[in-house]
Amino acid sequence: MQKTSKKQKIRFRIRKKIAGGSQKPRLSVFRSNSDIYAQLIDDDNGKTLAAASSRDKDIVAQKGTKTEKSKLVGGAIARKASELGLKDCVFDRGGNLYHGRIKALAEGAREAGLQF
Repeated sequence: MQKTSKKQKIRFRIRKKIAGGSQKPRLSVFRSNSDIYAQLIDDDNGKTLAAASSRDKDIVAQKGTKTEKSKLVGGAIARKASELGLKDCVFDRGGNLYHGRIKALAEGAREAGLQF
């Protein structure tokens, strides 16, 4: 089985169990080789409520490793969530292992006040 199709099966398995609403959105994480992206998604209405990535101007300006930038992305998405009045969410790791940059993003979001 190809690596991408295997990851896609994992992603579908996760999405069967996880769904976010307007009061408790889904924090979806996408990790590429160079960057990391996070979105708060309301699955009931099919809308993205907030988004943050390592390509944002304030995060690109920071020096550090990809893991350190992932932690900054987690903090940024948590700040955007608090501006919307959201404090709870459901974490969707997107088929990635909860390790490294994914874990750093989650810890950054938790430290900034997001609960999941």
